[in-house]
This record gives sequence, C-alpha cells and structure tokens, in this order.
Amino acid sequence: MKFNIIEKDYGICINNPNHFLAFSDFTVSDGIDIVENMNIVKAKDEFKATAKKAEIFNRLKGSYIAQATESLDYFRNTYDDLTIFTFMANDIVIEDFTDELKVANSPKGFSDARINLSHVIYIDKLISPKDLLKIFKLVTSSKAKALADMALPLHIQHILNDGDFLAVLGNVPESEGESLDINNVEYDDIDFDDLRIRISDAIEISIEDALQHLKLTFGILDYLVSEGILIGDLVEAGMELIDDDKKTTDFEDRLKAHILESFADRDVIALLVAAMRTKQDLSANRIRELDSNDKSLHSDDVLGIAIANQIGGTKATFNFKRYDELKPGIIYGLPPMLDDAFAGLIAGCVSKVFEDN
Repeated sequence: MKFNIIEKDYGICINNPNHFLAFSDFTVSDGIDIVENMNIVKAKDEFKATAKKAEIFNRLKGSYIAQATESLDYFRNTYDDLTIFTFMANDIVIEDFTDELKVANSPKGFSDARINLSHVIYIDKLISPKDLLKIFKLVTSSKAKALADMALPLHIQHILNDGDFLAVLGNVPESEGESLDINNVEYDDIDFDDLRIRISDAIEISIEDALQHLKLTFGILDYLVSEGILIGDLVEAGMELIDDDKKTTDFEDRLKAHILESFADRDVIALLVAAMRTKQDLSANRIRELDSNDKSLHSDDVLGIAIANQIGGTKATFNFKRYDELKPGIIYGLPPMLDDAFAGLIAGCVSKVFEDN
C-alpha cells in the first residue's frame, strides 16, 4: 500500500509521495492529474474556499486535487490491490412513528435533504489515462446499478447522490527526469472482465456498509410516502362508506389504530410490497405478457381479498367488494394493483372495528 492518510478536523488527505495518477470530478481538478495529495475538505462547494482549505494540507508540499464536502464521515474496504474509500453525508434520520413502526424523516425536509455516498478508488497498478477513464465509467455504472437494484422509496431516490463525488487513483511510472509524458510510458495490462466483477461487488458492499453505518433502513411507511399515501387519507377513505350513525370520533380513532396495526403485520406488508412492485413493472411495461391497460387481470382482486382476509377474516373479504367497487377517497386515485390492495386493507380494518363492538 503506497499511500498515507492524514486526518484533521477540517479535512482528510490521502498522500502518496510517489504520486497518484488521478481521474476525478473533484471541485479542484483538471480531470486527469498527477498529484501527491488527494484532499477531501469541509467547505462550501466553491473553488476558492476548497482550494484554500486544501492548501493547509499541502504544507506537505506537492500538487493536489480537492473536493468540498459537508461531512468527513468515511470508511475504507481493501481487496488485494483495490482500496475503496466511501464518504458519507446524510440528512435523514429514522424516527419512531408508533411502538412498532418507524419512518424516515429529515429536519431539512425532503426538498432540501440529501444522502450522498461518494467514492475514492485506488488501484495499486500503473494505469494509463485511457484505462483510468474506463474504470471511472465502470465505477459510475456499477454504483447506479447497485442503487437501482435496492429499489429504495422514490422520495429517497430523488435525494440520493445529488452531490456525490468520485475519484479513481492509480500509480505513476517512475521517471528519470523532472517531467513525465504520461502518454508514452508502459502501463500494466488491465483485465477488465475481472475488474468489472471485482468493482461491482466492492461497490455493492460499500453501499450496503454505508447504509448500515448511517443506520438507514426503509420500511412500509416509507414506501407509502413514496406512493403519496398518508395514514389520514386511508382513515378518511374508510370512514366514507360508514353509515352516518356510526361515524363517531371513537370509530375513527379505532379505525386508525387498526390501520397502523395492520402495517406491523408482516404478511400484510409482504402483500402490499407485492402490489407496489407489480404496479411498477406494469406501469413501466417491463413484462412482455402484461399490459397495464388490460382490464381482464384478476390478480389485483386476489391481492386485495388476501389482504382483507389477513386483517379481518372471511367477513372482511365481503366488505372488500364494496370498497373495491365504490373506491372511496384516495382509493379512487390509486393506480391498478394499489387500488385493490388498499381497498382490501381498509375493508379489513373497518371489519375489525365492527368486530370490536
């Protein structure tokens, strides 16, 4: 391992007296650089402020690149000649919603909140500028695929990596003179088939480790938020078909309690997630044999009945038919699969309230 790490309260420097050949999208960088110091500094994303703070590290002397960041929280994973630094900046906290349910929130609000998972990749090889660029693109695509495969709630995806950064570092060939023509030296051969697998695996692990480090997990309430479904909307839809003489504050409170209780039922969660995932595939036309406009599909009814039965038993499945046909409140505006799934949930919870009596 050919680098040193210097940590200060204002930044982190990865130093290599023998120099790095770097390709990065850093705040202070020319794209391809030969540098001794790679700096991550606490600064606003402004060139002058970032360069000024980076110069403090460069009392070590030597050239540098620098990236502004809000957080210096990081970890590193090493796999033989491959080292991945993962830098994390996060505005999301997981809060208790009930004794059994949690929800992701942010004091900044979701319009201003950010989750940035950034990477610095060091490969202990002589890598040509052309191959550095290929590796940069490989890391970018591997990261995008790993995050897409996680299928995080949409409102989380929208604030993810809006300000992330990436640098790929390799070694610099030894030179006899003061100058080095990086385009006319002999570099190591890179087995990109092998490297693609190694980097994809390493990036996936780093993202999983980062979410675990940040204690970020997402549950059913987060996926409801991503679909624009609020607990109050479900309660209102449930109350809409109740006879006027039964519409009391007590009935409404007990309905809300049963709705929240249903979201702690793992079988209900699994069925709702199945509806959400199927809705996404249908709306994106990902399944050749299925058409989102096909009115002959009955699987949505099956899901709705299963949810109603899980919550309220056989009587609730009869109640489901009424809520499915009349589609009160928010149910009317939900897309296929979700309308029946949540009609089943409301029907089951309403049946539970009547059962209480």
